[in-house]
Amino acid sequence: MKQRFLLSMTLASLGFLSLAPSAAAAENVMLRYRGFSRTVAVADLATLAETGEVPASLAGLLRQVGQPPENLKAVLNHALTADVVMLDKALNSLPGEWMLDQVGQAIRPVSGEASRQALRAALVLSASDNGEVTLLEVLQAYPTETVVLEVDQLQATYERINTFLQPVSSILNGNLLDLILQGGF
Repeated sequence: MKQRFLLSMTLASLGFLSLAPSAAAAENVMLRYRGFSRTVAVADLATLAETGEVPASLAGLLRQVGQPPENLKAVLNHALTADVVMLDKALNSLPGEWMLDQVGQAIRPVSGEASRQALRAALVLSASDNGEVTLLEVLQAYPTETVVLEVDQLQATYERINTFLQPVSSILNGNLLDLILQGGF
């Protein structure tokens, strides 16, 4: 089962590379916030998220929007638990496709084409190494050279992802009865 999943992930990854022949993962993020946009390197976001240091490309942007670097660092590192196999199966269902379309309004390729597929790949790849999904990992795994991030929509996006992952996580943890009693089914 696991070998078949890994094979399908490999084939899917090869297919997504054709979306952006020059890039295996996003190098840039076009941040859109309150009517303006600026493109920054994913590496600069990773520096902030991993070390707390604010690269020059982000310092001016954060001052301009009146946000402390700690807020962006927290958003980039906020982790949602997700079993990679269940996540892949869930995202390939009708409810999963609906969730991808909703989240794809906030995290999407510049072209807008193959948004669902690109986001699915990035989410699954994010969860594949440690069973968690973070925004930074999604951005790093996004299979286009540049990814658009609608910052104003991030909170709603996290809520949608969490609402989608909660029932899957409950089933995996054997809490199906609790989920039914809470009205999740």
